Amino acid sequence: MKLKNAIYSPQYRAFIENIAGLEAGSLTDEVDCAANCHTRGCHLLCHDDVIGTRKVSYIIYLTDATPEWTDSDGGRLELYEAIAEEDRFVPGALPVKTVLPAFNSMAYFVVEPGVSFHSVQEVFCDRPRLSIQGWYHTKEAPSQIENATLQRLKSTGKGENTEGSFQPIADETTSATAETNENETGAEPTFSSEDSKFLGEYINKAYLTEESLNEIRTRFEEESSVKLRHFLNHEWSSKIKVAFRREDEKDKVGVNNPSLDYHVGINEKWKAVGPAHKQRFLQYQEGSVSALSAKKASSDDDVDVGEYLDHLKQNLFQSVEFGRWVGWLSSLGFPLGYRGRIRRFRPGLDYTVAHYGILTTNAVLDTTLCFCGGEGNQCSFDEETNELIGSDDDAIWESGDVGGFECYIEADDDDEGAEAEYDEEDDTQLLSVSASFNTLSLVYRDPGTMKFVKYVGSGAPSSRWDIALEYDVKTDDDDEHQLPLATTDEES
Repeated sequence: MKLKNAIYSPQYRAFIENIAGLEAGSLTDEVDCAANCHTRGCHLLCHDDVIGTRKVSYIIYLTDATPEWTDSDGGRLELYEAIAEEDRFVPGALPVKTVLPAFNSMAYFVVEPGVSFHSVQEVFCDRPRLSIQGWYHTKEAPSQIENATLQRLKSTGKGENTEGSFQPIADETTSATAETNENETGAEPTFSSEDSKFLGEYINKAYLTEESLNEIRTRFEEESSVKLRHFLNHEWSSKIKVAFRREDEKDKVGVNNPSLDYHVGINEKWKAVGPAHKQRFLQYQEGSVSALSAKKASSDDDVDVGEYLDHLKQNLFQSVEFGRWVGWLSSLGFPLGYRGRIRRFRPGLDYTVAHYGILTTNAVLDTTLCFCGGEGNQCSFDEETNELIGSDDDAIWESGDVGGFECYIEADDDDEGAEAEYDEEDDTQLLSVSASFNTLSLVYRDPGTMKFVKYVGSGAPSSRWDIALEYDVKTDDDDEHQLPLATTDEES
């Protein structure tokens, strides 16, 4: 109480006004503070703190005095540059300044809509990150509050879409197996033996038999989603596993070995993607398919995992043959177009956030091929021990404790005003798809559904790597494929 009375006293408020460059007497006597305890794994993603009449944010750190808090303990306050974009500002993908939560120190910043971007780094140690955190208020809400993080996440306006535009699938005349008018967009495709032969160069042949195709199609029609484990054949899955393990080992990430370098894994091929209030991950810069072909003559030892994924994206997922396969399998017809990218989510660093800018005007078929540590097997649940049974890495991913899962939620149409605080968990969860090695997930997403990849914790067995595509699909009755509430990922 003595501390609270002291920091909200007229004298101390005048001191804060002076050092923050505010007009004298602008801060009110409203008290707004709380004690916070962040334990191992806790973190806060990028936001600007703008709610109501908040004007100055402060944090008083009460971490252990001895031993001193160090970089390896994590929990830093992360500050972002506000980058001009059209008529507003956005945060960069990576923080430009960090503050260690040293004992008996205080950090503060002026709260400004769409400017005061900050986050809290994951706590990597078993010691608690204790703090007293709060705000000083003014009488009125700030101007341009429409640029605040909260409002931006719930906006569908210009500049809020992070996904890009759809591209047509390769001209069917480039495929030797195409037949005249066979692949009219939106039409029921014919899946031929020649298609099966082509896809068999990449895909596990168990997913190309008539029996399995019919079984998967039935499951998808019932659930609007399906998860296909061990999707690629052994040749492709094994060399991708070797390549991504090599990258993670080189970068020394995963298995409670967090990188203290925000730039880890970034190079001329892999670029960090933001803005941080919506997403952060590394995206592979797609190039010519000839790059991988040239290296095939030598050794796989120097092939970047991104080159393998790029080859698959261009030659498999963007092919007419795959369009016919997925169109028939989903009963949604040949895709009208596609968009997507190759991503890496680094442990202790990366995530995406559900926001209204990714809502689509038409239904899409999300098609995501995931790679991560583990064998990609389905774990069973032991009711006596209350534990998942399977390989350690598979069980860790499936538990969800280290994040990395892709979650689908229904957008909330309620307008709660400027003082509402956005929380992904407030929206209705429809489906959660855990990360799993060499596993393809197909999910029908209607225009009212958002998705996000949960922050990958430093305790994850590996990075999460994926080829994430959306196919624009045509349906006569969108209601036929709506996701049921509270669904877990289904197996084929």
